[in-house]
Amino acid sequence: MSTKSHYIGRFAPSPSGPLHFGSLVAALGSYLQARSRQGTWLVRMEDLDPPREMPGAADDILHTLEAYGLTWDGSIMYQSQRHDAYQAQIDAWLHSREAYYCQCTRKQIKLAGGFYPGTCRELNCSANNSAVRLKVNTPVTFFNDVLHGHIEIPQSLAREDFIIHRRDGLYAYNLAVVLDDIEQGVTEVVRGADLIEPTGRQIGLYRQLGLPEVSYLHLPLAVTDNGNKLSKQNHAPAIDKANPKPALIRAMMFLGMQPPADLAASSLEDILRWGCMHWQVDRLPQTTAITLGF
Repeated sequence: MSTKSHYIGRFAPSPSGPLHFGSLVAALGSYLQARSRQGTWLVRMEDLDPPREMPGAADDILHTLEAYGLTWDGSIMYQSQRHDAYQAQIDAWLHSREAYYCQCTRKQIKLAGGFYPGTCRELNCSANNSAVRLKVNTPVTFFNDVLHGHIEIPQSLAREDFIIHRRDGLYAYNLAVVLDDIEQGVTEVVRGADLIEPTGRQIGLYRQLGLPEVSYLHLPLAVTDNGNKLSKQNHAPAIDKANPKPALIRAMMFLGMQPPADLAASSLEDILRWGCMHWQVDRLPQTTAITLGF
């Protein structure tokens, strides 16, 4: 773990497909935020959900980052190699009764109104065919985003005891991402606005662990004309590894920057150097989604 005096950011893609333009926006935004502060930029592979992963996608993502000049510091962390750390924390919370086994199904929760009502909290369910939920005794009802300011979290969501280990045996995203950010000494998370909603739970995990939370900056999402975000699930096209400059400059423009017309003739290194010199958070579009015009 690192100290908080030095800026440490990260880009943490899931290997469910190749990088698309929306992924590039998130990668570039986190990269420029870190490099403009003479900070460290890490890459972590969030290979937590094997059924959703595409064979070869992790290596392809890393090759794409290299093709775009987005060079990371240190070694790559893979969540698939961190299961022991996740389980150790879950076991500790089960032992201290801060977490518990839950056998409720999605159908039961839907019938209860869509949010988990705490049915199994004091039932001492067995581990067999159970998820593990963390007791939320002090809900996080708001947080301050670096770009968007004060963000309220719906009370029903904030108060819900949430899953940290799934019934199917997979570790929950919120738990893994917080433990990994702590392990890597991350000081600020820069990512897409589709992840605003779970931020309260992640801040709650820091507080449960007695550790200061990181700061959060949520970038606008790239969406299509019909309002759907670019995503691997929606079959967004991969960005071009062979000709990275046009997409890189479009991503800068998407993030509110105004690169000069002749910048495209520069080297990748010079384009990114220009980006670091001209990166300003207060010039980012203060919205959670932008419809692509190309």
